[in-house]
Amino acid sequence: MAHYADTSLYTPEEIALWARLEALAGTELVTAKGLRFRFTLRGNELFVDRKEKSITRSTVNQAYRKAVELLGIVPGPKALGTFGASYLYPIFQRLGIISGGLFSPEKGAKDLCGD
Repeated sequence: MAHYADTSLYTPEEIALWARLEALAGTELVTAKGLRFRFTLRGNELFVDRKEKSITRSTVNQAYRKAVELLGIVPGPKALGTFGASYLYPIFQRLGIISGGLFSPEKGAKDLCGD
């Protein structure tokens, strides 16, 4: 049986973010280093097909808050400052949370992401 977090602990934006992640799950994305990956969600964890360890919902929310703090102008994955940032960065780019940066749709990432 899956265990779900008490969503009352999350902001409406964080709840909406998780719903957007659910819709994006399974889509092929590309890291800033050009590695293709897909992710799935199970309970409150995000699983990347290139890693064994999951990225928790709390970590996703922490990275989201950092991206918002930086007004969406995040120079690269390390600026998110969380575990799994190399995967969260292109996910956030695809969702429009992050714009520009080192690896952006304007610089050709959109083509690599299968659009």
